[in-house]
Amino acid sequence: MASSTFLGGVHPYDGKDLSKDKPIKDVLPKGDLVYPLSQHIGAPAKPVVQKGDHVLTGQLIAEAGGFVSAPIYASVSGTVKAIEPRRIVTGDSVNSIIIENDGLYEEVEYPQRKPVEEMTKEEIIESVRTAGVVGMGGAGFPTAVKLSPKEPDKIDYIIANCAECEPYLTSDYRRMMENPELLIDGLKVMLQLFDHAQGILAVEENKPDAIKLLKEKTKDEPRIEVRPLKTKYPQGAERMIIYACTGRKINSKMLPADAGCIVDNVDTIVAINDAVRNGRPLMYRIVTVTGDAIKDPRNFRVRIGTNYHELIEEAGGFIKDPEKIISGGPMMGFGIFDTNVPTTKTASALLCLSRDDVSRMAPSACINCGQCVEACPEQLVPSHLATYSEHYNEEAFLKNNGLECVECGCCSFVCPAKRPLTQYIKSMRKIQLGKKKK
Repeated sequence: MASSTFLGGVHPYDGKDLSKDKPIKDVLPKGDLVYPLSQHIGAPAKPVVQKGDHVLTGQLIAEAGGFVSAPIYASVSGTVKAIEPRRIVTGDSVNSIIIENDGLYEEVEYPQRKPVEEMTKEEIIESVRTAGVVGMGGAGFPTAVKLSPKEPDKIDYIIANCAECEPYLTSDYRRMMENPELLIDGLKVMLQLFDHAQGILAVEENKPDAIKLLKEKTKDEPRIEVRPLKTKYPQGAERMIIYACTGRKINSKMLPADAGCIVDNVDTIVAINDAVRNGRPLMYRIVTVTGDAIKDPRNFRVRIGTNYHELIEEAGGFIKDPEKIISGGPMMGFGIFDTNVPTTKTASALLCLSRDDVSRMAPSACINCGQCVEACPEQLVPSHLATYSEHYNEEAFLKNNGLECVECGCCSFVCPAKRPLTQYIKSMRKIQLGKKKK
């Protein structure tokens, strides 16, 4: 069967060889843990603890602040040291709960669970909501809301996004290789919510061992298939993976559910499984710490709230002074200036590069080569949209479908004139989306 894909896209150096063959390593935090109250899309969580309170691992420390929000749980035992603004990876200061780790890791006793097969759909969704599960691929959208579409009978596909197309990232790959049962069991939980849906494990073909393993594990699962995807960035973007797997298209005014699909990434589905089957809240995630400036690139199982600087130390520290440190991958991640920030539910990777090639680029005038058009997965004309953004021509930007940009970075990657096309377009999109909210 031919690999599924989409139009456009690029093939950057993937850098995955640095960490893909190293097993996941558990990390115990050394210092205080910081829990930002805004680590998801929607309303910030509301603290339910006070300074001086003693908490246990798995204890609720902040409740959801609204329907589109998510609760937060302590990932260690210790004492609430403060509730105050702390800096996060974006550079913003966010109100946070700081817990002094006592090193004992005493855990709450979770309530007895009945078999998932005996649970109602409402009980499953409530378990996910209570556990504070959000999209862990970067978006941070509360998963219980995603699992509650207006017309559940029209959901045809549950897509497990196993593509991991972003260069350097290998956390999902390690999950698939080391814990395939947890991923498959989580997908089966999701399928229990949608009577007519088929489950798809969508994996890029540059992971043949993962494809083989998942096919073996699902050979007796009639509602689950493993779908190989062509290796191409941004194959794992929500719109692209839906089109690759189903041939259905969505735009900026639609949700995946409008196309009969629900998409979640590997770590999110594993968290769904843990929440529903074991009653455990979201406290951990896998983080890739990599790059040529890191001594021992690898994937860590991290307690949410752990300081990024501690993860760099666990990876052996720097062998070269990094010129660029990126939260996430090189295509859609963003540069950070301080590693003294906490990991959150959406913290996928820390990429440390000895050379900042982008800062050395000198942009020149557009040469009208059309490479950005060929690469754009949304079939837009990025060179024009960037020009409209530069000149603040809002009308032309909207008329030419600027809001359909998925900010994947393909246009900037291929531009021979080295124009920061994505950044121009992203700035104008942010302005327009802000006006829409008002």
